[in-house]
Amino acid sequence: MNGKITHTKVFFETENALLQKLMDAAEKKSKENLKDFAGRKVLIEGGGYEKIWLETQPMGGEMYAKRDMEAALNNQLLFMETARQDGRMPGSIALIDGKITPQFNKFQGFCFPAPALNVYYLSGKDPDYLDLLYGTLERFDAYLWRTRDFDGDGCLESWCKYDTGEDHALRYGDAPDWWAEETPPKDCEVVPMASIDVMSYSYSARDVLSDIAGILKKDELQTKWRNAARQVQEKIREYLWNEERGACLDRDKNHKVLPTLMHNSLRAMYWKSLSQSMADRFVWEHLLNPQEFWTKMPLPSVAVNDPLFRNVTTNDWSGQAEALTYQRAIRALENYGYDWIVPLLGKKLFEAIGEQCVFVQQYDPFTMKPSAVSLEGKQDAYGPAMLSVMEYAARTYGVHLERDRVYWGAFGGDACIYEQEWGDRRYRIENTGKQVSVYVDGVLKFKSGTNQKIITDLDGNVLKAIALS
Repeated sequence: MNGKITHTKVFFETENALLQKLMDAAEKKSKENLKDFAGRKVLIEGGGYEKIWLETQPMGGEMYAKRDMEAALNNQLLFMETARQDGRMPGSIALIDGKITPQFNKFQGFCFPAPALNVYYLSGKDPDYLDLLYGTLERFDAYLWRTRDFDGDGCLESWCKYDTGEDHALRYGDAPDWWAEETPPKDCEVVPMASIDVMSYSYSARDVLSDIAGILKKDELQTKWRNAARQVQEKIREYLWNEERGACLDRDKNHKVLPTLMHNSLRAMYWKSLSQSMADRFVWEHLLNPQEFWTKMPLPSVAVNDPLFRNVTTNDWSGQAEALTYQRAIRALENYGYDWIVPLLGKKLFEAIGEQCVFVQQYDPFTMKPSAVSLEGKQDAYGPAMLSVMEYAARTYGVHLERDRVYWGAFGGDACIYEQEWGDRRYRIENTGKQVSVYVDGVLKFKSGTNQKIITDLDGNVLKAIALS
């Protein structure tokens, strides 16, 4: 792939009537979230959230690159271009009185480094973009370690609920929702809290910095960042990993372990900050446990048997399954070889949203019922739900480009056709339900059985196959 990529488009057709209806609705409603931010096209979060948020929109923009490269790029660039000189990136960016307005009163997650690097590949490998990304990540990581290890215990801290995007989470106690100061709030029960999320922000930044140094063929720099990332991972294991319980647990301001069994180890898997053995334990002991996270609608924010679980229908990270968690779960599971779980989650999400095709933020873990309540009282066109539908379909039945590889979803059962236009290239997979045929630029490259994911280079030469069942 050489040169700037501007044109992208998806065609999807399936005999699965529900999935076809969901895909058509998600395609249509996602366009409502394309907004003009002072002459820059962006994809906002939607569903009542009119900003772009660091926890959702770089990741969402990267997923939407399959359909709109301009928005995908701006969803990365605006966060880099509005970062402060001290390295801090805005947790959200709003359009206020016609002006792009970065907001620095929370971190609001950090689903940024890996998607931003992938957009470098997807958009045509602009060296200036890569330089900007490198500098942004280097300065942000330095900012974290300069300010967020306030007590000097070697573990980065969350100072407010919005630092990790866990709105109303009971585990935060009396912590403020947001915090704009450069020193932590005083006299709170829990914060400043040693945080698996904030530690993972650093790990992810350093991991991608190492990858960029590799792209630039700077071996010493690559080794430097790889070792720096490993140091963060070792601190996570030493300080936040609970060997007895097989999960990461945060610590309060007095270094006391917070016992709430939260889903955040899955978030850490998104950022790749867990070792393989740690991820294996969390998945098999907790994620797939029907008494904890593998409920009728899987992935509640807190294990349903935990004392702090609350089945609240409004925006609340104390319990219900979040569409944003489904969006993050794809990369998290694929990072550790759990690709086979992705189609299972996709099927659950499709069923939960259902024929109504109303895309909301949360779902009851016991009934699968959507909680159609948001800031204004009723919700639709929530971006993470729509993008998740389209991305689960792409990973299960279609085409996904990651760096210089093409991932072909060859799940069995439903006949479908998925075609991805990418610049002047065409990637097409035809699935009879029992066999797939893969075409690149109109040329048949290979046929195979189903229930697997096939990885090729950009020309369709097979490199690897992964079982999906």
